Amino acid sequence: MRAPLFKTRITELLGIRHPILCGGMGPGVSDARYVAAVVNAGGMGFIMALGWADPDAFRAELRKCRELTGGKPFGVNLYISRQAGGVERALQQVRVLCEESVACVETAGASPEAILPILRDANIKIIHKVPAVRYALTAQRLGVDAVSIVGAECGGHPGVYQIGSIVQAAHGPEVLNIPVVIGGGIGTGRQIAAVLAMGAEAVVIGSRMLVADELWINRKYKELVAAADGTESIIVKTAIRDHHRVYHNESARAVAELDSQKVTDFELYRPHVMGTLAREAYRSGDPSKGMLDFGPSVVFAKQIESVEQIFDGLIDDAAEALPRLQRLTCPSTALPTP
Repeated sequence: MRAPLFKTRITELLGIRHPILCGGMGPGVSDARYVAAVVNAGGMGFIMALGWADPDAFRAELRKCRELTGGKPFGVNLYISRQAGGVERALQQVRVLCEESVACVETAGASPEAILPILRDANIKIIHKVPAVRYALTAQRLGVDAVSIVGAECGGHPGVYQIGSIVQAAHGPEVLNIPVVIGGGIGTGRQIAAVLAMGAEAVVIGSRMLVADELWINRKYKELVAAADGTESIIVKTAIRDHHRVYHNESARAVAELDSQKVTDFELYRPHVMGTLAREAYRSGDPSKGMLDFGPSVVFAKQIESVEQIFDGLIDDAAEALPRLQRLTCPSTALPTP
């Protein structure tokens, strides 16, 4: 494991070695084994609460992660659905993770306002994930500890405004007082160094980690990711304003056709977007069906390797990037001392 290279407000807030967060991947992709590997490699990972519908199974997964990390802090991804009953389901999950002394949560989806008091009372750190700076400003007013802002390049949900990560990495820290984490298209240490230079405190990565050896998904799917060149994704569900960047497969084409017809009845989308389809694709290695989060940063995922090897590569790459600006600086110009 590499020695710490950066000290930021996020590494201090979460007590982690590297400013690298591995966002929750679903359904149930981010499980205890994978999250523990992330934590043990010096980052912060988030178990997907939605991956376990049964509270007892969810509790068991949290306890398994604590055992695998040797008691080190880990996180949980809480997706708050905008559908009826979404907040109530999140509250049920919150009760379990509070009882199990989870260190931090990555909230996403609808506003986390309804669950914030419970999380604060349990001294759980709250990082709210949003697809645009305007939403991050609202989250800051609500009192979250930090925000993750993901750009148009992210696999998963890049939002309706489709603002690029390089814009948000510069804009977010300029207008926010709380720590900013940047995601979307991040897959190299050079990018980590760049967003830190722009004022962010950490990165959040997802698609780049799909080749991690510790993920339970089928090796054939990991090999597909390793061979990808970053052009294989498509954004669908635009007609219902739930933009979703996924692997361009049979299900995605069916949903894109509904989008082209301006269909807004979710029931017509349901057969193509059910979580069971994605889970089966990950289990079998057949990527033809399901909404499979897939961002262009897969181009950096060239081989299957352990989480620690991926992290080591990211930190080594960041370390090599740091002197570059000094080398490019005109001889008559001295860079200011930090």
